[in-house]
Amino acid sequence: MNEKTIEIDGNSIRYIEEGTSKENLLLIHGLGASAERWEHVIPQFAKNYRVLVPDLIGFGLSDKPVVDYTTDYLSAFIRKFLKKLNIDSVSILGSSLGGQIGAEFTYQNNSMVDKLVLISPSGIMKHSTPALDAYVMAALYPSDSSASNAFQIMSGSKNIDKKTIKGFVQRMKLPNAKMAFMSTLLGLKDAEIISEKLISIKSPTLIIWGENDPVIPIKYAQSFVSEIDDCRFVKMENCGHTPYVESPDKFYKIVSDFLK
Repeated sequence: MNEKTIEIDGNSIRYIEEGTSKENLLLIHGLGASAERWEHVIPQFAKNYRVLVPDLIGFGLSDKPVVDYTTDYLSAFIRKFLKKLNIDSVSILGSSLGGQIGAEFTYQNNSMVDKLVLISPSGIMKHSTPALDAYVMAALYPSDSSASNAFQIMSGSKNIDKKTIKGFVQRMKLPNAKMAFMSTLLGLKDAEIISEKLISIKSPTLIIWGENDPVIPIKYAQSFVSEIDDCRFVKMENCGHTPYVESPDKFYKIVSDFLK
C-alpha cells in the first residue's frame, strides 16, 4: 500500500492513499489501531474512490504528542488532515472510536460530508465490557498472548492473523503509545453522550453492527439509528466488532451499494 507522511501542527502523520478518483473516501480506525486495520477493503474501495487512511495522531506510526486526546481534539485533527490535502468534500467510514470521531466531525462540518458510515461506533455506551477490558489490558501490557486473547474475544474467532498481533504489540510499545491510548480512553469516558449531536447530522448515514459484537454490543445501535434523520441500519451476521476484517467482501458490498 502507498504510504505517505504529512506534517500537522509540527507532528508527522502517516497515512495510506490508494485510488485516483475525484471522489474522496476517508477511513478512520478505532482505539489502539492503525491504518492497516482496513487493509482487507482498501484495494476494493480504491477501484472507485481516492481512499485516505490516516494513522490518527497518537496512534500507529503517527507522532504521539503529550496532549488530551478528546474526541474534539481528534475531530479537529481530521479537519486539519483534510485541509492539508485540500479536500472539502468526503465520505467517511469510521469504526468504533473512529465512528464516534466521524460522527463528531460530521456534526461540526455537515457541508463537507457526502455520506457517513459508522461501524459499531462508540459514544453511547458508558460502561466497560469484558472484551474491552481484555483489549485495554493488551494495550497496557502488550504481548503476543495478551493481544491474541483480546483479538480472539473481539472477533469471536480463534483465527487471528499473526501479523495483526505482531503489529499491535509493536505499536503499543512505541514511545507515548500507552499514554495516548489511556488519554483517549479517559476522554471517551468523560465525553458527553453523543445523542444530541446525532440529531444535527444531515448526511445520509449507514450504521453497520456485528451481530455478535462483544466490545460495543448491538443493543446500542438503536440509539444511533433513532437519532439520525437519514439513516439506514445493517446487522452483519456471524461478525464481531470488526466486520470489515471478519467478512470483508460482504462488508464492501454493503457499503459500496450505500455509497452509490
